[in-house]
Amino acid sequence: MKSKTLLFGFICLILVVMSACGSKTGSTSKDTNSKSDKTLVLAAYGGSYEKKMKETVIPKFEKEFGVKVQYITGSSVDTVSKLQAQKANPQIDVAFIDDGPQAQAKSFGLLAPLDEKIVTNLANVYDIAKDKDHIGVGFGIITTGLAYNKKLFEENKWEPITSWNDLADPKFKGKLVLPSISNTYGIHMLVMAAKANGGSETNIEPGFEKLKEMAKNAVTFDKTADVSNYFLQGQTVASAWGSSRVFTLKESGFPIEFVIPKEGAPALMSTVSVVKNAPHEELAQKFVNYVLSEEVQSEFAKSLFDGPVNKNVKLEGDILEKIIYGQEQVSKLVKIDWESVNQKRAEWTERANKEIEVAH
Repeated sequence: MKSKTLLFGFICLILVVMSACGSKTGSTSKDTNSKSDKTLVLAAYGGSYEKKMKETVIPKFEKEFGVKVQYITGSSVDTVSKLQAQKANPQIDVAFIDDGPQAQAKSFGLLAPLDEKIVTNLANVYDIAKDKDHIGVGFGIITTGLAYNKKLFEENKWEPITSWNDLADPKFKGKLVLPSISNTYGIHMLVMAAKANGGSETNIEPGFEKLKEMAKNAVTFDKTADVSNYFLQGQTVASAWGSSRVFTLKESGFPIEFVIPKEGAPALMSTVSVVKNAPHEELAQKFVNYVLSEEVQSEFAKSLFDGPVNKNVKLEGDILEKIIYGQEQVSKLVKIDWESVNQKRAEWTERANKEIEVAH
């Protein structure tokens, strides 16, 4: 009887040990899986960009790489502010920023160089979209040019505008809404007015002189970067505006036309960058490569009117009339020297507010 009791106790002890070991093994396995479960954090644009990213781009990336993607919505300025606040302990892996603010983020040391061994699609990207240090890359090209109401021009028997200087034509007095220098379109207009009159980013005075002439025709200076309502309500017959926004309004049936001025039009680049010391840097590099792929580039072109930066993207049909596409068109664009602009931007903004925009 005693031996049976000992045997029973011994069996129970073995079962308890086995159970404990099994539990420990299971627990270790679960922890390991938990640690390998990565979530890539993106800071990116809202609106149509967010919709397209969440509908198609992100789900395909999550499936291909077996990860989750968290999307933080915000403007370029908002994103740069977040990156600055988190500099000591970054929480964001990938940042989508317009080229102007992106140049600022680079100068603040907030972004990491792209690894060309991982971002292999970088080799297929137009030079205009590349950073000289490979810190971030443009993933979509639009341009700031001139937009005008074709119907009103025809009624007034006006010739289509062809030059940045045309915005200073006295016949437009009281008929223009122009972009404020506080947004990218306004900066582009100032720089191109300078270039059209012998100046540049480092010699901006000719731009200010011409902007003062343009201001005599302006009803107001728009700070929202969206002059569509001014066109719709007949408050402006022309303006400096982005190609993608013009074609979006044109798709609604409004008689608006887009013009690349004879002096050239600046590229307005949406960029994607890996954050310096990102929690998942390698995965972030893979995401940038994914965004530069032919498949995703085609998605952005068809849905958002972003000209593809990948030279190998093949498109055809009506979309070609609404985007910057191909080497010939890309080569005509002006690449803004944002390093020089950002050094003077606060000064220019204050000057424009006091000397030009305050009266409106």
